[in-house]
Amino acid sequence: MIEVRGLTMRYGRTVAVDDLTFTVKPGLVTGFLGPNGAGKSTTMRAVLGLEIPAAGEALVDGHAYASLRRPMRTMGALLDAGAVHGGRTARAHLGCLARSNGIDSRRVAAVLDQVGLAEVADRRIGGFSLGMKQRLGIAAALLGDPAVLMFDEPLNGLDPEGIRWIRDLLRSLAGEGRTVLLSSHLMNELALTAEHVVVIGRGRLIADTPTGALAAQFQRDVLVRSADPERLAEILRAHGVSVAPEDASDTGMHGTGMHGTGGLFVRGMDAAEIGELALRAGIALRELTPRSASLEEAFMELTEDSVEYGAGPAARSAAVSEVAR
Repeated sequence: MIEVRGLTMRYGRTVAVDDLTFTVKPGLVTGFLGPNGAGKSTTMRAVLGLEIPAAGEALVDGHAYASLRRPMRTMGALLDAGAVHGGRTARAHLGCLARSNGIDSRRVAAVLDQVGLAEVADRRIGGFSLGMKQRLGIAAALLGDPAVLMFDEPLNGLDPEGIRWIRDLLRSLAGEGRTVLLSSHLMNELALTAEHVVVIGRGRLIADTPTGALAAQFQRDVLVRSADPERLAEILRAHGVSVAPEDASDTGMHGTGMHGTGGLFVRGMDAAEIGELALRAGIALRELTPRSASLEEAFMELTEDSVEYGAGPAARSAAVSEVAR
């Protein structure tokens, strides 16, 4: 596991990480989220022993990473894909890492093949694209066949095929029982990849929860379609709930309101209660769908007061409208 306990990081008067505590467990891909300046990269550097905490600790399998004799066999990490010697070949770069950690040289060829760089293994890294460097960084993280893996923005520079590849790779690694921590600003990808999320803002923990549960906290409404929407709307309003007709902009259908789609957006009553009410009234339902926020929307709401540089109200309102479409 990765354990962060009461971690505090200070730079002069600035508190970058503030008494942060969370655990990254094996068998899951855990997303590590936060706005720019939230302290994500600082926390990951502390896990690797690259930053000295003012208080608290960050442990890998119960030990400080710097105390491990062969650290790459315990934990693999990618923080900066560009932090490589451009004059070396991919094979030579991984070979040096392997020798430094007592790793069999045969692993070099294996991980180069695994990340799709076997054909360019003897090319100098300085000529690699960002996506190729990301793949090389991932190969380095996998080199020691570690049980714990940590990646900071590994999707940067990858094309759609590469993004799908790493999504499948991370899931398969977690499926083998490994611990996987993934930091990324690509919310749609995290929603598809991460089963658990840790959200921080201004260095403090905001949420530590399953991905689905986070979105469910921000349930917007229930979409209801029935054969008699006007009567159902009247009954629902009589029970004190908010009812709005579904218009064409929400469905892509022609026509508006209840006459156009038969859809209602209901707030203040859950799906089960709406279904029971419709049953008692003898109204057949065609659809009953709770609509929760996306991971991106939930993240924006959670971190609204934690952003380092925020847009003005007008721009923020426009951005939220775009997300909701």
